[in-house]
Amino acid sequence: MNTKILFKLLVFSFLMFSKDGFTQSEMVRGIVLEKKANGKTEPIIGATLRWENAKNGTSTDKKGEFSLNKSPQNHELIVSSVGYRTDTLMVHSLDYVTIYLTVQNSDLQEVVVKSEATSIDKMNPIHTEIITTKALAKAACCNLSESFETNASVSVSYSDAITGSKQIQLLGLSGNYIQTNVENIPSIRGLNTAFGLNYIPGTWLASIDVAKGAGSVVNGYESMTGALNIELAKPDMAEKLYLNAYGSSQGRGEINLNLANKINKKWSVGLLTHASTLQTKLDQNNDGFLDLPLYTQFNGINRWKYQSDKMMAQFGVKALYEDRTGGQVNFNPNTDRNSGKFYGFGSKTQRYEFFSKTAKLYQLQPYKGLGLIINGLVHDNVSYFGFKNYTGTQKSLYANLIYQNIIDNTNHQYKAGLSYLLDDYNEKYIDSTFKRMESVPGAFVEYTETIPEKLTVVIGGRVDFHNLYGTRFTPRFHLKYDVSPNSALRLSAGKGWRMPNAISENFGMLVNSRQLSVNEVIRPEESWNFGISFSNDFYLFGKKGTLILDAYRTDFQNQLIVDMENADYVRMYNLKGRSFSNSFQAEINYAPMKRMDLKLAYRVFDVQNDVATPSGELTLLPKQFVNRDRFLLNLGYATKYDKWKFDITWQWNGKRRIPDFAEGHVHSATSPTVFAPAFSNINAQITKAFYKWEMYVGGENLNNFTQKDPILSAKDPFSKNFDASMVWGPVIGRMVYVGMRYKIK
Repeated sequence: MNTKILFKLLVFSFLMFSKDGFTQSEMVRGIVLEKKANGKTEPIIGATLRWENAKNGTSTDKKGEFSLNKSPQNHELIVSSVGYRTDTLMVHSLDYVTIYLTVQNSDLQEVVVKSEATSIDKMNPIHTEIITTKALAKAACCNLSESFETNASVSVSYSDAITGSKQIQLLGLSGNYIQTNVENIPSIRGLNTAFGLNYIPGTWLASIDVAKGAGSVVNGYESMTGALNIELAKPDMAEKLYLNAYGSSQGRGEINLNLANKINKKWSVGLLTHASTLQTKLDQNNDGFLDLPLYTQFNGINRWKYQSDKMMAQFGVKALYEDRTGGQVNFNPNTDRNSGKFYGFGSKTQRYEFFSKTAKLYQLQPYKGLGLIINGLVHDNVSYFGFKNYTGTQKSLYANLIYQNIIDNTNHQYKAGLSYLLDDYNEKYIDSTFKRMESVPGAFVEYTETIPEKLTVVIGGRVDFHNLYGTRFTPRFHLKYDVSPNSALRLSAGKGWRMPNAISENFGMLVNSRQLSVNEVIRPEESWNFGISFSNDFYLFGKKGTLILDAYRTDFQNQLIVDMENADYVRMYNLKGRSFSNSFQAEINYAPMKRMDLKLAYRVFDVQNDVATPSGELTLLPKQFVNRDRFLLNLGYATKYDKWKFDITWQWNGKRRIPDFAEGHVHSATSPTVFAPAFSNINAQITKAFYKWEMYVGGENLNNFTQKDPILSAKDPFSKNFDASMVWGPVIGRMVYVGMRYKIK
């Protein structure tokens, strides 16, 4: 992308913030009905609808219909009318809703779907947790990788002890199998996998949707264990100015500036900017290596939005630059690279994107729509790991055309469309070149049938025509059964597949002296996912709580196996036998007293795959670096008017299998399994709010637990025993931070 054009766009956008105006927001539309005893319905005229904590709202017309601007902070829609019970509904991911109110003297209880930290989208047939800005503010949340501290479903950890690369985990499997979108546009995939979690600043986030199991076919075929959809601050709904500054005891500093302006009734513009750096050399365990890489990052988005009664359009550009340096404390990249004097790591990333989202609106038919999403990007990375060099370039183009409508009435809805994905990869590692161009046109259809307040069934399928691997069919199924007004049962089943990138998705495996072996053509990864979940709202001692139970199984037909059983090699090959993941989670969210929220969760994984011994024999083993058990406890309290907020989180991580570190170890069917010990982490934060700004101070890993000797042969990094990829626990000790947020609405 021409940097001069990008610079002019950013300057022009910045100048537009001096203007005032008004614009329409994205809308949620629907109808409010009364359900009679005979099963018939009647529209409720004059029903009031408003977002939680909002003073203004709207009311239904003579047909019971309404339209209301969406809120960036709140997704709980409060619906009330004289003579009816008040409902509070979660409508975060919906554009059209049908709401049924019951008369005041009805025996049915009020349905309230709400949580201080996270919410379950009760109207969505796919089990979806919504991480709101309230939950994100419970921790420093400097970027996406730090946004799951209080979430029981998603866990994040460092992939090694040198690069600073982080990996995400859902249902016991890595983030490679999670489809991560930013506003329904594929984001953290391909070459962006290694550091992509660090490239979305926390102050840009409006909410995060965490969907478990097979996702919707509308968004593609790569969702194998779940999907994340990240909503960013919108130019017509965000604060005019949002300034955030952050500093840590480790020397990390950040500044974020968000600007938004409503130019007139139809146009709005936003600018999201980020700059961060860490230049303090930290070696807490005195092994001679930096505990964290030194880095500098600049990141920005310029986005525009247009909305009228007949059309909505969003478009913008993104740009990112990051420079990382790690390795031994005395390593100087200008003089020591390739000298053999000190071990060093370096990585430079440049990424440029453009995106557009356009939709044709039908005012008299709010359930109908036609939308087009287009995204293009260029991602360049140049890295070195000691004497080993890596370069990678990705050029991608994505398009998704979606049409939605109803059959007879809103109880029968469908979506259909066409998609296209082009990925052009060019990677080189040492003396090996990995080139691949994927061209994947596809078509999809998804049908939703609803029996109001009882049953929702979603059946979808897509066909994709891969230029390298032929025609592939991806079916998905979701069912939600409302057991009672306060309880819901969900079932899901579906197939997913993806094309792995062996090198860029395993950066943490490169910081060692092992020989990398890829001796066969890597095929697409394929799996089936099956899930069941149950959610129930309850009252205990007059206080509301929510119980969530879920269980999922993922069965792989093919998987890229990263085999580290032999101490001298990292072997990558296609699955030879079985590979599966079983996941169970129980979670309780409860408000024991006013302005206090409590979360208690337990999660257990059973993740195993067959590993080939040198003799060719297959052995079914627990997957390495995946802890079997995890407990999470989060307690939050706020004083009146949220002037003070206190949060503390305790996590207990059970034991996990790790490679045998013995010199010259060669795996066999009779080899004993080695496990890392269990450990705990404690994080806490205190926030003080003022009129337009707030200050926060907190700490991570307050119990100061660290993995002993995370780098093997740290004193001899060019020996055959050197290995910095054996990370199973924290490599950084206690960290304290302080920050401020300033907002002008």
